[in-house]
Amino acid sequence: MTGLPESREPNWMISNFYTYLLLPEGYAYKKLEAKLPQVIEKYLGPQMLQAMGLTLADFRKKGSEISFRLQPLTDIHLHSDFSSDLGQPGDIRYVYIFGAIALFMLMIACINFMNLSTAGASKRSREVGIRKVLGSMKSDLVRQFLLESIILTSIATVVALILVHLALPLFNDLANQTLTLSFTEQPLLVPVLILFVLFVGILTGSYPAFYLSSFKPIAVLKGKFTSGKKSIGLRSGLVVFQFIISIILMVSTTVVYNQLSYIRHKKLGYDKEQVLILSDAGILNKQQEVFRHQLLTNPGVLSVSNSGYIPAGSTYNNNFFVSTDEDPGRLIKTLRYDVDENYIPTLGIQLQSGRNFSANQGTDSAAVIVNETAAMAFKWGTKAVDHSISTTDHEGKKITYRVIGVVKDFHFRSLHETISPLVMVLSPDAGTLIVKLKTNDIAGMISRLKKSWAAFTTEEPLSYSFLEDRFNNTYKAEQNTGTIVGIFAGLTIFVACLGLFGLVTFTAEQRRKEIGIRKVLGASVSGIVSLLSKELLKLVFIAFIIAAPVSWFIMNKWLEDFAYRINISWWIFVLAALLAILITIVTVSFQAIKAAIANPVKSLRTE
Repeated sequence: MTGLPESREPNWMISNFYTYLLLPEGYAYKKLEAKLPQVIEKYLGPQMLQAMGLTLADFRKKGSEISFRLQPLTDIHLHSDFSSDLGQPGDIRYVYIFGAIALFMLMIACINFMNLSTAGASKRSREVGIRKVLGSMKSDLVRQFLLESIILTSIATVVALILVHLALPLFNDLANQTLTLSFTEQPLLVPVLILFVLFVGILTGSYPAFYLSSFKPIAVLKGKFTSGKKSIGLRSGLVVFQFIISIILMVSTTVVYNQLSYIRHKKLGYDKEQVLILSDAGILNKQQEVFRHQLLTNPGVLSVSNSGYIPAGSTYNNNFFVSTDEDPGRLIKTLRYDVDENYIPTLGIQLQSGRNFSANQGTDSAAVIVNETAAMAFKWGTKAVDHSISTTDHEGKKITYRVIGVVKDFHFRSLHETISPLVMVLSPDAGTLIVKLKTNDIAGMISRLKKSWAAFTTEEPLSYSFLEDRFNNTYKAEQNTGTIVGIFAGLTIFVACLGLFGLVTFTAEQRRKEIGIRKVLGASVSGIVSLLSKELLKLVFIAFIIAAPVSWFIMNKWLEDFAYRINISWWIFVLAALLAILITIVTVSFQAIKAAIANPVKSLRTE
């Protein structure tokens, strides 16, 4: 901070620094926040009038607003929605989304357990009949089946904990977290898991327990085991629900990956390849210029620029209110970039008209280069060169700049935001170096730079980053989201297939005698497979009809966060439908073929 002159300026209109307040313990921060409008009026109002010639009231009448608000430190990570934050914040919406997906997966797993348990009920019906004949009460049978469910859930929990332990390093790497699974550091984990096992075990085992224990012993011992249409209808509804979730996740995964592909291949208006950012070069102070000249003598360096305004990753931010000579009473908010004459060629930014800054032109200290969006905002169209813009400093003095060039629009902010008006001023920043490389030996180049850096009297190691990596990190949250949604989609589809398998098993068991009669009367294996598959494909079709509009709505809301985005194409839904059909056919075929090739004598022998 001591090396930044603006940090010592008594200017309330500068917003280039993060400010933290330590309040007394238990203090209601809203009380302080309620007093901040008075601070604005007392301190910022007079400076705005002096600098811009506008009162706060006039400023607000023009549709603008300026205010302070307080944000609890613990809200920054998940609840921050500012365009400029320290690091990459999280998003509470993703917590809700992944929490909902996990809950849906658990629900689907519970549903499938019930389906599979009751689908194989005929195999345990005689056991129930014999137990009842030998004196077992219904309550005894219910307790038995609930205990079996709890034991299975306990085994599943132990296996899940082992899998979590093995997968946690991979997840931490993917989500950029440092989560641990420790029973000593988290003593509540054991009782919570025990309660969870009991809850899930009773929840999933209750329906099969009461269903199986309700069999009449005389009927089941005679082989007259049937299930009502309501039971089949319930199972069908549950399968539809599972495939709705699966199709939504398939569509979501495809949309996320397409948007990320769009971001990777979109023309940004600048070159991000082989651009090195030395953000701590200001540590060298007066020796920085010597270091810059050493870089330029390196054959692997194409050019070097002094500027802390980077088009990707963390960067300086400076609002710039200006007016034009044609309309001096109209203030236009722009962003100001302090750059040198090498900034535009180093980043490969294209000039649309006019010329670049020149160190040999003394008048360029009062010159600016604007982007196309700024030229349009100033109502100059394609003829912006030689026009003038004006602003005032914090002392109220008017400063006029002449436009010498217009650059083509480039994405100096995230693709979440539209390109805003930009004004470049010739004012080299001594804190950051942007280095354009022209070598394939990046590792060797970094090694040589470290040796050059070590020759200077500084205790800090060389800190560097690549512009391409900074760009990719900007969308790391979306990349991680796509990967995690893809994994969830695969797991959900797998669990949904178990449900489908359970339903076809149940259907085949219920229609065992019908299939035997059809075979005796000459039905082919393919015909019986088609008979069993047809009904299930109808369920998938119903699921698709419901899931398509729901998934379109969800992903359309997600894409609204991007100013530059893809359109959700029809083929994404067709692909999801075809995948759902293929998954259904593959899942159903095994059990359907097994039922079709069974000996009809075995299914008809009780008649």
